[in-house]
Amino acid sequence: MLTLKCQPKTGWHFFYKYFYRMMNKIEHIGIAVKSLEKGNDIYTKLLGEAPYKTESVASEGVNTSFFGVGTNKIELLEATNPDSAIAKFIEKRGEGLHHIAFDVDDIVKEMERLKSEGFTLLRSEPFKGADNKLVCFVHPKDSSGVLIELCQEIK
Repeated sequence: MLTLKCQPKTGWHFFYKYFYRMMNKIEHIGIAVKSLEKGNDIYTKLLGEAPYKTESVASEGVNTSFFGVGTNKIELLEATNPDSAIAKFIEKRGEGLHHIAFDVDDIVKEMERLKSEGFTLLRSEPFKGADNKLVCFVHPKDSSGVLIELCQEIK
């Protein structure tokens, strides 16, 4: 008979790893576009359905539209002013993949966990984003050049 001796795990790392799902799923993929109208036309043809929602997020200087793709979503983002993050992104990199968003149950706990793991957050507090979500972004320099968004449904 084989007997294994295991030391009990302690601390928050054990709790998170075994009892708390950190990131539930890919919630959406964000794509920066110069024109939301043209982007909507392209993705309507590509996906065979029109966007189910359009929304303006004045605080971030963007207009957005959302397409359902199975259980996931595609978010198109158009800048509404030249100083917005999306305008700067398009100026530097052109249209294309802007971010990958992950659904989380507790955005504040996830932000704390990521900070403790050495990730740089673009803001110290979550803020209201599109699609009834609290959001926060992880700097792309810490995630292999990909901007990561955390999002939690506002209840």
